[in-house]
Amino acid sequence: MINFNPMTFKPKSMLTLMTLLLALMAGPALADEAGATAAEETEQVIGEAEAPGVTDYIAMNPPFVTHVGKSGNRIIYLKASVSLRASSANVRPAVEAHMPRLRHELVMLFGEQTDIDQLTSTEGQQLLREEAKNRINQVLEEQQTGESITGVLFTEFVVQK
Repeated sequence: MINFNPMTFKPKSMLTLMTLLLALMAGPALADEAGATAAEETEQVIGEAEAPGVTDYIAMNPPFVTHVGKSGNRIIYLKASVSLRASSANVRPAVEAHMPRLRHELVMLFGEQTDIDQLTSTEGQQLLREEAKNRINQVLEEQQTGESITGVLFTEFVVQK
């Protein structure tokens, strides 16, 4: 234990202690300024090289619910929540303007599915996502929007057998 006696404490030691405390308190502030400068330089370099891309996710609400499988067999239902991925802020208005037609295309696509085993496999779902993307982009092209989506995501995918 250190015994502190104010009567024996020398002023030179007090000055050293005060200087040390000030240095410790100023250290984080100086580090923040240096860090901010480095971050600004990094942002400037990134901005000069290439602006970061925009990713916009557009939910197609409400979820799709339709029957799938071959007719004459037991009815099997598919419930799919779908979001579209776009790489431009201009895609959202085009998608929203044509949402009824886009939903129609996906309802038709989902209803065409007859191979339930393929539909419940990862590969089958990937193929379905690709076909959904192609159909949506085809509609956007037909409507001369000049826009396209970059992907279709199933945020919920349930097949009731």
